[in-house]
Parts: sequence; C-alpha cells; structure tokens
Amino acid sequence: MVRLGVNIDHCATLREARYRGIPNGEPDPIDAALASVAAGCHGITAHLREDRRHLQDHDIERLAKVLSVPLNFEMANTPEMLEVALNCMPAAVCMVPENRLEVTTEGGLDVEGQYKAITASVTRLQGEGIEVSLFVDPDAGIISASKQTGAHAIELHTGAYAAVASCDKARGIELERLRASSELANSLGLKVNAGHGLNYDNIRFLHEVPWLHELNIGHSIVSRALFVGFEKAVKEMLDLVIPEGQNQSPGR
Repeated sequence: MVRLGVNIDHCATLREARYRGIPNGEPDPIDAALASVAAGCHGITAHLREDRRHLQDHDIERLAKVLSVPLNFEMANTPEMLEVALNCMPAAVCMVPENRLEVTTEGGLDVEGQYKAITASVTRLQGEGIEVSLFVDPDAGIISASKQTGAHAIELHTGAYAAVASCDKARGIELERLRASSELANSLGLKVNAGHGLNYDNIRFLHEVPWLHELNIGHSIVSRALFVGFEKAVKEMLDLVIPEGQNQSPGR
C-alpha cells in the first residue's frame, strides 16, 4: 500500500508572510500536522531551510514531540542541519539540495559529486537509528550511487513528470523514467518514495510506477485546505493515493 506523507512547509510560508520574526503567528503548522494525522495520513514531512523561510527551529522541535506518526525531516547536508536532526531524532531524514534563490527544491542531489560528504552523513544518521533517503532525479547512475552511500531509501524527484503531466506523450516518457528508476532502486534493495509537484490531478498516473512506498505532497494539499479545511483536503488526497479497495489507515 502506498503511504501519504503530508508536507506542512507551506502552512508556515503563509504564517511567515505576516508574522516573520514574531512568535505565536498564525496559521500554526503544528495544527496542520495534527489535522493531517487526524485525517489518516501516514507521516508528516517538514523541511527546515537554512534561511528559515518557512518552518522555524521551534516548529521542528514541537513536531518531534507531538506527532503520533513518523516525522520525515527534509534537510540540506550541512553540519548545522545534521545537528538539528540528531537533536530532534525524527524517524527519517530526506537529504535535499538547497539553493537560497529557488522558490522550492528544483532538482535532485548531486550524489556522485558529493559522494563522500553524503556518505559520511548517512553513516552518522543511520548509526543513530534515523532512516535516510536521498532526494534524487530518476537517473540510473545517481540511483546506483545512492545505494553505495549506504542510504536505506531514495525519494524520486517527480518535478519533471508533474511539469508535463497534462501532455500524453511527454507524460508517458517521464512515467517510463520513473518506472525504470523505481525498478532499479527496488532491485538494489532501496525503499522508493516520490514527491515534488504532485497534485490532485496528476497523482492518478503514478499508480503505473511500481514499488512506491510513500508519496510526499505539500503545496497542493495546503492550497486545497484553504477552501475545504485540512482534514478534508488530506482525506481527498488519500482517496487518490490509495486505490479503491485497498486498506488505508487505522480509523479510516
């Protein structure tokens, strides 16, 4: 069964637009996380960026304390973020590239070019019992390098797929890249997650990709929640992520 991880970053983006630097601003991303859990999601994803453009350190600290589902902590591979992860001890860490000029993460990790640094961090985190995934483009060489770092999982960057999902031919090409990458990763013993740019329209085609363990989705759910509320937005996405007839989560 494919799992849904809800990324709450952009709830904090809305808060910071009005309350940057001011404590107790609204909306509180922890409320969004708890509503997502109540709706039946399987995990919460949160990215603490180096420039703190949305989530803040105290948000991560609170999430680590209150969640009843796994916390997937997205982070750049820097000494600062490594220490944050080791202090809050999330269930999982997803290493992502980070560019301060980008609006959101725009590409996968350069695993081959940063192999030594990534391997060292993977070893340290997994040595403390934190599962590590690497956010990567659907590329055979990068996936093979990811396995060599010792990481237990990858998260396939679905941005290229999402950008062309409305075009049958281009969508088919990108889905084939994702299929082949997922098959390779699974054959190497890697858990396969996926995310970036996924929404209520393009999510349905990903059922063609085998071996997917978890889909991490944020902006689309936060956007939908403005109109229907967080719990309903998450439940609607769960209905699309998990095919009819499959068991979803306890209580649903």
